[in-house]
Amino acid sequence: MIEDLSKKQLITLRDAAIVSWPEGKKKPKTKQLTSMTGVGALSGAFWGMLFGLIFFIPIFGLVAGAAIGALAGSLSHVGIDEDFIKSVRSKVTEGTSALFLMTSDMVEDRVADAMKQFKFEIIATNLSREEEDKLHAAFAEEEAAPAH
Repeated sequence: MIEDLSKKQLITLRDAAIVSWPEGKKKPKTKQLTSMTGVGALSGAFWGMLFGLIFFIPIFGLVAGAAIGALAGSLSHVGIDEDFIKSVRSKVTEGTSALFLMTSDMVEDRVADAMKQFKFEIIATNLSREEEDKLHAAFAEEEAAPAH
């Protein structure tokens, strides 16, 4: 569906990852969509940091308090704030799944209309151009250097 919207130039998909949390499991499974990797895609380090902060760090409790603060601070300077993290943490629970998209140039009303047939909730954060540039500077996959 997202590919169709992209072809119609209603959305530009930059990167994506999936979280699935099967019933009876203590933690979710996460996976970056490999078809998205390449120049400009966010690295696995970004997705690992984000998903660690959302899903795994709360398990460690107060022992990791300082680390949590540092990790949260490193993402908040690129527009991923504590409210977004808490919102995702409260809604993506055992028995649910989530699709994380990094997009730009979205025609929001047309995309929402095309997606209304699916049962889902959008949890979004909007990055300024400066925040997006910082995010890519810190976590973007670099182009492989040609072999000599």
